[in-house]
Amino acid sequence: MTHTQNLIDRTAVVTGATSGIGAATARRLAAGGASVALLGRREDRLKTLADELRRTGTGAVLPVTVDLTDAGAVTEAATAVTGALGTVDLVVANAGAMLGAPFERAETAEWDRMIDVNLRGLLHTSRAFTDGLLATAARGRPADLVHVGSVGGHLLFPDWSVYCATKAAVAHLTRNLRAELGPRGVRVKNIEPGVTTTELGADMLDAGMRETLDRMRTGLDPLAAEDIAEAVAFAVCAPLHVNVAEMVVVPVRQG
Repeated sequence: MTHTQNLIDRTAVVTGATSGIGAATARRLAAGGASVALLGRREDRLKTLADELRRTGTGAVLPVTVDLTDAGAVTEAATAVTGALGTVDLVVANAGAMLGAPFERAETAEWDRMIDVNLRGLLHTSRAFTDGLLATAARGRPADLVHVGSVGGHLLFPDWSVYCATKAAVAHLTRNLRAELGPRGVRVKNIEPGVTTTELGADMLDAGMRETLDRMRTGLDPLAAEDIAEAVAFAVCAPLHVNVAEMVVVPVRQG
């Protein structure tokens, strides 16, 4: 069975679908035949992507505008998704914020935002769809919970300390959820990109850090969002008894 065939009849949710890795992953899953719910804050972008996927894919597409840091709103979004598409068997919790600055002068509001989006938003997303994943697994079908982390969760990046801390939390959360949900058939996994060209970081307040990020992305022959989308597709299309639990994907020159 090919990877594309493995995605037929699957129902996926992708958060942070308005750009970058989220949008690329939604395109990849839809191209493989999955029905896809697109979650994000920017309604116009979600609708544009949904129109594109309806023209090119074979599954249903549902755009859902939601603030993932609002637990109640995420629950409502999950209800809307399952009502329209049925039980979700594939969740890609991708939404994130990457805001760097030297620790002693960082704006603490940026810390709060990264904790809210990278950790709380991921928690709300995972929790909202776990019952459906467990029900799917109980029927002997593939059920995947995919967290998009970062190599920053285990490597050292000066001036990105709080961002790295949130991704380290994601990494260990994923490991523990794997131990908790894996015995019941849900494959929980963490995909950790290295330097990737996306919009992530464009809204940083620290101009020097924006310049540093630009230099990293031009000097390393960086990954494209589509590279991570392919990694996600590979991981979720593994044989039913196989969980690609942790995948580090980096540009060759990043080492």
